[in-house]
Amino acid sequence: MKLAIIKERKSPPDRRVVFSPKACQKLLKTYKDLSICIEPSQIRAYTDGQYAKAGLKLQSDVSDCDVLLGVKEVPIEALIPNKSYFFFSHTIKKQAYNRNLLRAVLDKNITLYDHEVITSEKGTRLVAFGRYAGIVGAYNAVRTYGLKSQTFDIPKASELHDKQALIDTLKKIKLPAIKILLTGKGRVGNGAFEILNGMGLKQVDTQTFLTQNFDCAVFAQIDVEDYNKFKEDKIFNQDAFFKNPTDFKSNFMRFAKVTDVYIAGHFYADGAPYIFTREDAKQPDFNISVVADISCDIDGPVASTIRSTTIADPIYGYDPQTEQEVGFLNPKAIAVMAVDNLPCELPIDASDGFGEMFAKHVMPAFFNHDADGVLERARMTKNGKLTSKYNYLQDFLTANQ
Repeated sequence: MKLAIIKERKSPPDRRVVFSPKACQKLLKTYKDLSICIEPSQIRAYTDGQYAKAGLKLQSDVSDCDVLLGVKEVPIEALIPNKSYFFFSHTIKKQAYNRNLLRAVLDKNITLYDHEVITSEKGTRLVAFGRYAGIVGAYNAVRTYGLKSQTFDIPKASELHDKQALIDTLKKIKLPAIKILLTGKGRVGNGAFEILNGMGLKQVDTQTFLTQNFDCAVFAQIDVEDYNKFKEDKIFNQDAFFKNPTDFKSNFMRFAKVTDVYIAGHFYADGAPYIFTREDAKQPDFNISVVADISCDIDGPVASTIRSTTIADPIYGYDPQTEQEVGFLNPKAIAVMAVDNLPCELPIDASDGFGEMFAKHVMPAFFNHDADGVLERARMTKNGKLTSKYNYLQDFLTANQ
């Protein structure tokens, strides 16, 4: 099998790559029937020179390769017919902006595997950048607080080399006695935890966070049972919440009254209660001044997230009373950091971590006849048609034709 590491062509540029030079070398030693070539790129976090030094072949024309491996969507004009591709297609939720991309994949008889649906038999995602979104998101939350309060100004995460550099930078600042709240205990939430814990912040439990004051900065990491409750007077049940989230309502305002910085690293299920609404944010006892929305659902569960932001311009202000965007230094504004491609700010670490997962969970499937069904579950298209698992996208494809 011949594998190509393709260059990223989407704008804004994405410097991530699935396999580093070292990871490629390891794969070639593991699989004797594998060859790998590298499509040259001027933006990749690992340079062409580093791949060449590692013995990898640079190849501008990758049409002789069997599998083409990228990160973000491949532009329609760059798709090579009759090939197998791996990338994040952003189509599984019927995203209208990529409808034509999926149509082109079918028209060109491309077999598409989407990174987002590479899962175990139980449906657990096997490869993801979520941890690095959490790491960068937490760093950006503290940076945003410094800018909003005008007490310190630290470099953007994209200007630093790796996770340790982020932590070292944060250790140099002195936070006042603020309370930082983190929602979520999955990959994203735990990535954010690595930063808050790594910079030496004191962690407290939920009840302590809600009821006590401190002479230093503290944080709490909470999950769905802490900020949701039954509409009826019943004890919270997590299985019931995930099965029927409409039976629940938000219990977040008790946190909003005492929180200064809120980091949203949760997974939001369809039908679940909004964490805080626009009406909640209007309340005089709503205390949050900074929101770092890593999950970044627009006009969704975090009311202040009215748009996403970019690495170049990561922060805007949300005026709760007018529900409009304003400058984030406006005294009435909540400062919102809602960058929707956070792992791009830490491309080397993110690439290394993603590559390790892909090598462990996906690469064996090419050589063991897909014994665990990993490829089958992630295969969205084949022979010019949607596979059975993704037939639900057929009406999406034919819309507006």
